[in-house]
Amino acid sequence: MIEGLRLIFIWPTPLALIGGVVIGLLVGILPGIGGIGTLALMLPFVYKMSPPLAIAFLLGMHAVCNTSGGLTSVLFAIPGESANAATMLDGFPMAKKGQAAKACSIVLTASMVGGIVGALVLAISIPVMRAVIKAFGPPEFLMMVTMGISFVGVLSGGKPFLGIACGGLGILISLIGDDPVTGTIRYTFGWIYLWDGLQLVPLTVGLFAIGELLEYGIERTSISHERESRFKMRWDQVWEGISFVFRRIELTIRCALIGMFIGAVPGIGGVVASFVSYGHAKQTSRLPEEFGHGNPEGVLAPEAANNAKEGGALIPTIGFGIPGSAAMAIILAAFMILGIKPGPEMLSAQGLPTTFAIVWTVALANVLGAFIALSWVPLMARVTNLRPGILVPLVFVLAILGVSSRGYPEDILMALLFGVVGYVMRMMDLPRAPVILGFVLGRLFEINLHLTLQIYGPSFLLKRPIAFVIMLIIVFTIFWEIRSRLKERRTEGEA
Repeated sequence: MIEGLRLIFIWPTPLALIGGVVIGLLVGILPGIGGIGTLALMLPFVYKMSPPLAIAFLLGMHAVCNTSGGLTSVLFAIPGESANAATMLDGFPMAKKGQAAKACSIVLTASMVGGIVGALVLAISIPVMRAVIKAFGPPEFLMMVTMGISFVGVLSGGKPFLGIACGGLGILISLIGDDPVTGTIRYTFGWIYLWDGLQLVPLTVGLFAIGELLEYGIERTSISHERESRFKMRWDQVWEGISFVFRRIELTIRCALIGMFIGAVPGIGGVVASFVSYGHAKQTSRLPEEFGHGNPEGVLAPEAANNAKEGGALIPTIGFGIPGSAAMAIILAAFMILGIKPGPEMLSAQGLPTTFAIVWTVALANVLGAFIALSWVPLMARVTNLRPGILVPLVFVLAILGVSSRGYPEDILMALLFGVVGYVMRMMDLPRAPVILGFVLGRLFEINLHLTLQIYGPSFLLKRPIAFVIMLIIVFTIFWEIRSRLKERRTEGEA
């Protein structure tokens, strides 16, 4: 461990780490660009770098993309990364209340703590996690996705039936494109653009960001309705947000561990980790009715999880060369370029310094990224008080920039279409978060359901103990939610 730390501080490795962190923070603020695309663009630059230098640059950059992506989720309801989608649910309402600085500081502090927890768990779990990861197959993936879908009711804001309906709409949207089993093209209406299905970024930006912009433009209001807050958005809110995270350190660590565990399972992804952690925070909160209306715990939970999941995703990547996420596939390619061989070699006496250099990079990048970004918060928070004549065009350009990053003009059209849908849903007080969750999990559910039934048959739960345990957790979760709602109604009736 000491040797790995020494490798990180050999000059010019610290400079590469700082440069990677700054690039990652800037990329995270630009919606749709994404950490994956940036990693791919930066990959050619590592050919002539030493392994510690390249690791510090690439992992330092990737570790903080989610950190700054949470800031745009709070300020504009535009997720910098798909994993920041859950942060919008309470972060943006906090900004509307004039608490943007507090929400942003919660994002940064929770991300830092989550990243450190992820790195720590990575350091101590590589030897024992290999057996656990190998035990996961399609049935376990199916149950993990089902657990995520079970949180649709949690995200419905006290309207479970509407939440289920909107979640079903998201699942239906996810079916657009080719069938993953038969290859049949579905619901494309002859439009080649839809053959690959709809993309998450246009859907999310449309439903939330453009839908909100339409409201501001029509009603001629700024994001924050607290006009006096422009004078208060200083360091007092920043310190308040930092202290809140440490007052709720137990929840922060629990959500970080959830994110780490889900990140360690290849193919699940940060979006699932964020929403599962959000649901856990709501179910364990003393004020669950405030979720969706600006509860700080709803910001803390997903941000702790989506940074910790990077440490989890590195476990299968380092342990036996299976990328834990799409970004880890690029990191794995970088390892091969550098002559690093994931697997037993990285756990041997010769490879352990490099392995611990990776651990130190993830931890230091999260700390450094949080401190750099915290210095921006008071200035960034004042954006929420801009007049709509300035704010709407500015954020609209930012949204279109993010949506058009793939180079398809149809993405812009889809974002505008779902912007109208988002505005209508907002006017009708329909929950939009379940649509995103259903869309993200629908395709994963379909693929793993087919694989599970083909390999194990309908009785797969009796053959796969881990899947059975996850199913019991799902049943308990649903039962607890129903019990909580009945208790709330009984309390309201007595009042």
